[in-house]
Parts: sequence; C-alpha cells; structure tokens
Amino acid sequence: MKVLGIETSCDECSAAIVEDGRRVLSNVVATQIPFHAPFNGVVPEIASRKHTEWIYAVAKEALDNAGIAVRDVDAVAVTGRPGLLGSLIVGLSFAKAFAWARGIPLIAVDHMKAHLYASRLSRGEEADPVPYPFLGLLVSGGHTIICRADDFDDITVLGTTIDDAVGEAFDKVAKHHGFGYPGGVAIDGMAKLGDDGAFRFPMPRLQEKGLRHNRDHRCDVSYSGLKNAAINQLGQFRAKKEGEPRPEDIAASFQKTAIDILLRALFNAAEDSGLSTVVAGGGVAANSRLRESLAARQNLQSVFPPPEFCGDNGAMIAGIGYQYLKRNDRSPLSVTASARVDGFKKKVL
Repeated sequence: MKVLGIETSCDECSAAIVEDGRRVLSNVVATQIPFHAPFNGVVPEIASRKHTEWIYAVAKEALDNAGIAVRDVDAVAVTGRPGLLGSLIVGLSFAKAFAWARGIPLIAVDHMKAHLYASRLSRGEEADPVPYPFLGLLVSGGHTIICRADDFDDITVLGTTIDDAVGEAFDKVAKHHGFGYPGGVAIDGMAKLGDDGAFRFPMPRLQEKGLRHNRDHRCDVSYSGLKNAAINQLGQFRAKKEGEPRPEDIAASFQKTAIDILLRALFNAAEDSGLSTVVAGGGVAANSRLRESLAARQNLQSVFPPPEFCGDNGAMIAGIGYQYLKRNDRSPLSVTASARVDGFKKKVL
C-alpha cells in the first residue's frame, strides 16, 4: 500500500511516498531557510505563504520521484498537530482535497509521534526496526520529551522540559551571538572547532529540597538557566581567563552542557524503567555530540534515524499513517488542525 505523506507543520514543505509503512519511495523537502534566515527564526506568516505556493509542486515531485501516478496512491497522511496553525492548515487542506478527489482514506497524524516513528523508515537495506517497548527521545525546537513507547501511538511521558525545549535553547543562543541560522546546525559545526571546557555553564538542579511543586524531576530537563548563562552571564562561567573567548569555545561549551542535561535525564529514565534501547527523533537527533555520547554508552542501544529523517519530513508522516490504516483508523474530512498537543505534558499529581 502506497501512502502520500504531507508535512507542513513549520517551515519545511515536504511530501513523500512510503510503501507499507516502511519503504521510502520518495521524500521531497523544500526548505524555507533562506526566507527566514534574515530574521534568525521562523516567521509564521512567511511560512504559511510559502507552503501555499509550494505544496502542489512538492507533492507532484514526490509522485514523480517515486515513479507513480496519482491513481496509484492508496491513502493520504498529513500532519494535523502540533505546529504553526497557519502552516498546518495549508497541508491539511491540500491533503483533504487530494483524498476527496480520489475517494481514498485521509489520516491526520501527530507530528511528534511521527518523529519517533522515523527510525523505522527504510530505503531498502536497513535492518529490521527495534521491537517495542523502548525509550523514546523526542528533541526539537518545540519539544523535549523522554517517554516510554509501547507501540507506534502508545506513548507514556516520563520526562519533559519545565521551561524551554533544547532546540529552542540552541536557536536563541545562536541568534544572540550571531552564530548563524538554523542555530542547532551552526552550533554543532562550530563546536567541533572549539574548547568545550572554556566555560563551565550550570546544570539545572531540579530535585533540590524546597523546589516548588517538586515531585520527582529525575527525568525532566530545564534550559532557561543555561540559555540565560550563555547569553547574559558569560563572564561568570568562564573557566579559562587568558585571551578573548572565541565563538567556537562558547558554542562547544554550551553544546556540551545542553547535551549533558539531556543525557542525565535520559539515563535516569533508563534506570527507572529498566529499558535499555533508546530511539531518538526530531531535529536535535541529528546533533553529532548527542549521537556520539549515546553510542559510547555501553549499557544502552541507541537508534537514530538517518539525518534526512531527523528534521520535518513527509516520509515519517506517510509511514505512521500506514499503521493507522492497518488498524482501520480514518480521519473525517471535517478534521481540524491543532497548534498544541496536551498528551505530551507530564501529569503532575
């Protein structure tokens, strides 16, 4: 069964064809980076307008690259949540029209669950996907989630951020220091040339006695303190005083601490859950230090999607959409977009 996947949750306009939930026949991503770079961040109005201009051509290219015709598409899967509302509506409207015109099923899916599914995609030669259950690590500009995955859509949140997402912290620090856009990619590249011991940025202490509303933050993270330290308090955390601090040293020191914060919570989740396999997803899953640090961990098996499936892409949408089809789940043409998803918040008792 061939599923057309449409992804327009933020600033990447993507369409893909995936067969039987796993084999990627095509994956087209039209990036809007040049249009948002002058602002060092995504401008929602620009994003939605570009999706409107590009979506037809991107979907056609996906069909052409897969070597199939419109009549060969068996279903349409599309991101319905979460994301920028205007961008979501463009993709959802296109997918509804396509499904209605062809008389085929429509499946509106959760963007974050699709990120966790991305590691199961294949170009034809990869090994079989890891079995459930496993620990999921969802890291992007909008989300930082550590969860237990018992099935493709059965996810229990074990930990999350209490303030900023890790990707957001990368973007804000890069923007302030003029490192470039996208911030995560810029910092990752600069960090390879820097000294990660030049600054000793603070780790959050979420389990201190007296912390308001504290129950158990062993698997939670916080990035507001690190972000503030890297932007407003550089001098306080400088470990090496000689010479002027290089931008590469700031990037390397920031990235080290950002990843250490994430890994501390993840390792706590592994210890508490007894699970030894970690499956990552989201744009920050492409970070080289995160990949290297997890690969070096002897007691954990880490699984990452190929870099092309870490960022927003239509293949992950088509892939998880097929799983809903197998279960006979369909979305009505009246389905609406949602900017937020309540299910990715950890319940506080």
